[in-house]
Amino acid sequence: MVLLTAVAFTGIVLAAGNENRPEDVIAFLNQAVTWYRQLNVQQELVNEPNDEVFLNDNRQLAEQVLRLSFDYARVQAQLLGNPAGTQGQPVNPQYQNLADLLAKANQRVLDLQHELDGYKKQLDSAPERKRKVLESQISETQGELDLAQARRDTVRTMFEFANNVSTNGIGSGGLHSQIEELAHTIPALTTETKSQPAGPASGAAAVSSTGERKEEPSGILALITEVTELKRKLHVLDESLKTTDSLTDAAKKLRTPLIADIRKFAKRSDELAQQPESQDPTVLAQERKEVEGLTAQFKQLSAALLPLSKEAILLDIYKRNAQNWRNDVAGHYSTHLKSLFMRLVVLALVLGCILGAAEVWRKATFKFVHDVRRRHQFLLLRRILVWPLVIVITIVALANGLGSVTTFAGLLTAGMAVALQNLILSVVGYFFLIGKYGVRVGDRIQVSGVTGDVIDIGLVRLHIAEIGASLHQTGRIVAFSNSVVFQPDAGLFKQVPGTNFVWHEVSLTLPPNSDYRKVEEKMMGAVQKIFADYKEKMELQYRSMERAISVVSVTALHPESRLNITQSGLQVMVRYPVELEQATEIDDRMTREVLNATGREPTLTVVEPTPETQQAAQAST
Repeated sequence: MVLLTAVAFTGIVLAAGNENRPEDVIAFLNQAVTWYRQLNVQQELVNEPNDEVFLNDNRQLAEQVLRLSFDYARVQAQLLGNPAGTQGQPVNPQYQNLADLLAKANQRVLDLQHELDGYKKQLDSAPERKRKVLESQISETQGELDLAQARRDTVRTMFEFANNVSTNGIGSGGLHSQIEELAHTIPALTTETKSQPAGPASGAAAVSSTGERKEEPSGILALITEVTELKRKLHVLDESLKTTDSLTDAAKKLRTPLIADIRKFAKRSDELAQQPESQDPTVLAQERKEVEGLTAQFKQLSAALLPLSKEAILLDIYKRNAQNWRNDVAGHYSTHLKSLFMRLVVLALVLGCILGAAEVWRKATFKFVHDVRRRHQFLLLRRILVWPLVIVITIVALANGLGSVTTFAGLLTAGMAVALQNLILSVVGYFFLIGKYGVRVGDRIQVSGVTGDVIDIGLVRLHIAEIGASLHQTGRIVAFSNSVVFQPDAGLFKQVPGTNFVWHEVSLTLPPNSDYRKVEEKMMGAVQKIFADYKEKMELQYRSMERAISVVSVTALHPESRLNITQSGLQVMVRYPVELEQATEIDDRMTREVLNATGREPTLTVVEPTPETQQAAQAST
């Protein structure tokens, strides 16, 4: 009776130890493998020596934790596969009859084994006359035991096959196969346990050497990249800490029922130790068998509990190491974030000062510069200085170091100088055109033999409205590149600032026997008569010209005569200044007045001004 109680207690203990189902074991292993594979993500974070050290430590700890997880799973599979009972296995309701039959078969084997052991003990002390009877009973009982064991094995085989198939292989045999298949997917577990000390070296070899600490980023773009990378590191490490906590909780959940069973064993062993010693050999044998059963069960549960306990210690160390890694990354993140913030503030202040100065420049220009042309020049100069300066400062602040900026700027400048040389010359020529003696809108100028009025002066091109030989608009707009001022064969002629006149002439060719003095006097009188109508205007322009070019002497603006000897006779020519707007009208009046003054003598030949003569006169002016 005591023996049956011990056996029943042993079965109860085994059932308690099997509270962790095969599904729980597989789920725990999957969680441990997923946790271990996060090292691949951590591997991508290594870009500094500190990261390499932390990753090596994590790799060694993670491999040991994973090995211990599989050690626990293998031991637990053995416990779940123990044929002492079927209480710890999940039973499909369709095969409950097989489970009951297997339990009866196990009980039948235990009863026959106990009966056989009793006969064998009686045989040792039985008298000679009973030995043959006992031997016959032992032989008969042994046969019955062999038959019961055969029936039990058959029923157990059927039950395990049916239960494994119904639960997709989750049973005693299915659990073992799944554990080993899962272990083969982890390269770190394919090596034997005795090669485990080489793990750290292999882990270190797997980490790419980063050498010395990389230089601190100096540009805003580099800082933004570094801060983003550090933020990603923090996120990965936070996830690693969360998964570590989750794995720790899972291991603790699996460890709790095992600890409870260990305490039951301890309590039962204390009860056996406190019982008074019996002198009955049968009682002593039963107690010894119970102790042996308790010892075997204790060893099995300890073998399952020990890997989980070691794993809890390693997970705690892993968590502290990962936390230290996170603290190191968080320190770098805080430092770089502050540096980025300060650089952005400094850049904003510098740009604000430049734009503020530009605004002050603009307001001062409108307040103190009243000449529209000068105001336009100052505002244009402001744009040319301010925006390139803003761009250069921004590029220097964003770039990673001044060296890369200077190299880039040098190559860019050389390429632009070659590709845009004509454009650059046009822009530079613009400032020559708008200088002190430059061109204004409305001025009449001559460029490369084309005479016209300026209608627009751009940063790159100059537009003039063409004027023909009769000093009338031709209706055409001529565009010249501003670089024309640097061309040696393209002359640019314009009026002196404040003046608006040209020199024209009227001439008569006299025969050799003519009185040239009388003709010259009549011609000068006729020209002076017309000139008197606008003499005051010419005097104003003369004074303006004196102020504009005070460094040289200025020719007076009044008519003058010249004599030229030609092949056809003596030529009398009178030159006179005339306003551009009234040049055609004055020329007509001068010609008519000269003809009237000379009496239209048929021996006189009047030479009208030609375009070439007018151009020569303008060039002379």
